[in-house]
Amino acid sequence: MIYWIIGAASAAAAALAALFVFFNNGCIKTTRYKIKIDGAPKLRIAHISDLHGKRFGKRNARLIKKVIKAKPDFIAVTGDIIHLYTPENREVALETVSALKEIAPVLYVAGNHEMRNKGYRFLRRDLKEAGATVLDDLCTEACGITVAGLNGASLRNDKISAVTPDVSPKILLAHEPQFFEKYAAAGYDLVLCGHAHGGQWRIPFTGIGLYAPGQGRFPKYTSGVHSLGKCRMVISRGLGNSQFPLRLFNRPELVVIDIE
Repeated sequence: MIYWIIGAASAAAAALAALFVFFNNGCIKTTRYKIKIDGAPKLRIAHISDLHGKRFGKRNARLIKKVIKAKPDFIAVTGDIIHLYTPENREVALETVSALKEIAPVLYVAGNHEMRNKGYRFLRRDLKEAGATVLDDLCTEACGITVAGLNGASLRNDKISAVTPDVSPKILLAHEPQFFEKYAAAGYDLVLCGHAHGGQWRIPFTGIGLYAPGQGRFPKYTSGVHSLGKCRMVISRGLGNSQFPLRLFNRPELVVIDIE
């Protein structure tokens, strides 16, 4: 009898642990922010980052459903839509963009996983064919506001001034948040970033992440809204995982921003 009880308790504990892991890695949280930008039109942005080729249901149906529910004016994808070490997830990236473009215009900028991919020029072509506007060091107008995209290579080569338009207000899509001071100095009103994965494991009830690439242990920029002068930076905790495959106390995140 005692062995049966031990076995049942162990099975229940294992089931609860599996449910906990799935909840932390497979259940998308929608986080909403309101940002005031002087001179900007009222609009809503759905911000997606760090998909890393992950599927939330067949053809990413659960993610697409949440974006539809958000009713965005445009969708910003801030990099790492693929995972560098899993070439087959290219299909996930393209099918996701194809579905998203049916909801609203998709503006995309590359992350480090795309930039390190030797075939990125072909992926960029395919993303355009799937319906994305690729903003690698380019600008466009979306819903009455200027949106620029800065890839990581240009940022590291200090080409931000060459990419930045001399207009106001303006929004920047850039994958990495640790360069916030440079973004603010360039005069952006709003910057959308990802890359930090929310710190991967977060200390419960604190919002403190343990590690982020480019920032190391206990990083400063992992999620939420950060302010410097007139500039606001909104960081997505991302959707997928990179080399480290597990999130804890850090659910995948879709960010929805209302500009007022």
